[in-house]
Amino acid sequence: MKSFEYCTAEMRWLFASLLLALLSVVHARSFNSSRLLVVTEEITEKDKYSTFWGDLESRGFSLSFASPKSPDLSLFKHGALAYDHLLLLPSKSKGLGPNLTPNMLVNYINANGNILLALSADQPTPPAISSLLLELDIFLPPDRNALVVDHFNFDKASAAEKHDVLLLTSPKPLRNGVRNYFEVDGSIAVPRAVGQVLGNASPLLAPILRAPSTAYSYNPKDEAEAVEELFATGSQLSLISAFQARNSARFTVLGSAEMLENKWFDAKVKSQSGVEGATANRAFAEKLSAWTFQELGVLKVGRVEHYLNEDLPKGTANSSEVGFLDLNPKIYRIKNDVHFSIEISEYVFTHLVPFTLPPTDELQLEFSMLSPFHRIPLVPTSRTANSTVFTATLTLPDQHGIFNFIVNYKRPFMTNIYEKRTVTVRHFAHDEWPRSFAISAAWPWIGGIGVVVAGWVAFVAVWLWSAPAEDGLRKRN
Repeated sequence: MKSFEYCTAEMRWLFASLLLALLSVVHARSFNSSRLLVVTEEITEKDKYSTFWGDLESRGFSLSFASPKSPDLSLFKHGALAYDHLLLLPSKSKGLGPNLTPNMLVNYINANGNILLALSADQPTPPAISSLLLELDIFLPPDRNALVVDHFNFDKASAAEKHDVLLLTSPKPLRNGVRNYFEVDGSIAVPRAVGQVLGNASPLLAPILRAPSTAYSYNPKDEAEAVEELFATGSQLSLISAFQARNSARFTVLGSAEMLENKWFDAKVKSQSGVEGATANRAFAEKLSAWTFQELGVLKVGRVEHYLNEDLPKGTANSSEVGFLDLNPKIYRIKNDVHFSIEISEYVFTHLVPFTLPPTDELQLEFSMLSPFHRIPLVPTSRTANSTVFTATLTLPDQHGIFNFIVNYKRPFMTNIYEKRTVTVRHFAHDEWPRSFAISAAWPWIGGIGVVVAGWVAFVAVWLWSAPAEDGLRKRN
């Protein structure tokens, strides 16, 4: 009997260890999951990207390959995503089949699916893809064979005449306060790229890699003719664009699918100034795919707490040091001092790390009814093994009603944070008002009342104890 119990315990221990190992393997992948579907019209051409496939598999992705016209291809299964990520390679057909229509791809994004779309000037962009990009406010050249050239920033080793292989430096931050997830060491080769123009109306769009100021987009078939109006020039052209939906799903447009090919991962290039070296395409492709498939720039919110700061003993750093605090109460009183804290982590490839704000950026807390009564910065005060705790202290306004604690942090290339906690703010109860003598401004009024009372008592006392003279009364009688 004892041996049976020992074996049962041993089996449970082995099962728990196996489950923990499986969980660790799953966690060491994309923050969502690892199922990746690669859609390519020519299955035989996938060998050109074998190094890229190997890098993805080494990071834990499970790759599946399918043709866009395959009848078994489906992005959804039983109403849920059949694949968590989608990679679309250039297609020679005018469409991608009934299972990859623009409407289906938009539904895929709305269901939290991530898409990496690769284009190539060697293959005309299908109208279905152009229609999909128009839905996202991304515009492609009207000439389906247009490509980007630059006569000053090209690879002299492979494009000495056509100048259609651009040599670019590492992408710079979009602006101050925005994290740069795509920085690499070395030059990036961008062969035969399709340029895009991003609309100004959508805050969800951001360029990852812009064309140099001397680049322009044109159709090689029109070389013999004078081009009067160019589609776009210089930094108007985005070679790689990012769209992050409101649900934080990601859609990346890669203007040059050739960037992912094996020959450009370790190609020897030569700049216009004569400097030779190897490309950084492999490192850049890793960061680009990691961001698209949510291995980078994913923010996770942990504990969100608020409580009366008046109940916190002096010298206590945080609420975990005391166990009697009323955490996250539903009701406060006007003019209460309240402490608010939020715990934020960032996912980096395989694990969560403490989130660090980019320089010159700020995380803010709003305390609002219909409009914010307070908008104050949240300051990092402590760290755990995998998160940063941001805190703020505020005095509630002299206004009762229904209020919200709101943390609304939305930045390019980071998943959105929107945390809302609703509380009631009441006015003073009848026994909570301070006594009159505790209010210095009331002292003159209290003194006035005292003088009146004292004067009245003195008058009554004088009147009662003052008797008329008897001689005078007798004479009147």
